[in-house]
Amino acid sequence: MDFDLNKMQQMLAQARDMQAQMDERLAATTLEADSGGGAVSVRMSGKKELLKLAIAPAAAAAAADDLSLLEDLIVAAVNAAARKADDAQKAATASLLGGMNLPGV
Repeated sequence: MDFDLNKMQQMLAQARDMQAQMDERLAATTLEADSGGGAVSVRMSGKKELLKLAIAPAAAAAAADDLSLLEDLIVAAVNAAARKADDAQKAATASLLGGMNLPGV
């Protein structure tokens, strides 16, 4: 098998373009999740950047007596949004690869 440097460079350029497309798609994706029945809600980009954290007034008032519960609700909402971001990343990768089923991707 002959090694074709030009072909390899073209493949690398294509991979970089695909990665840039995926990054743009994920940056434009907004995901939302909540916990405690809406007591805490978060908005996150597909690149896992936390965009907004909202705490319902009733949850804030209740936190005066139990701050650890509010902290747990925040963690749960952020983790739920991060899982949605992971799913969005997998979907973006799959669509860019045109349905190729590559192991580990």
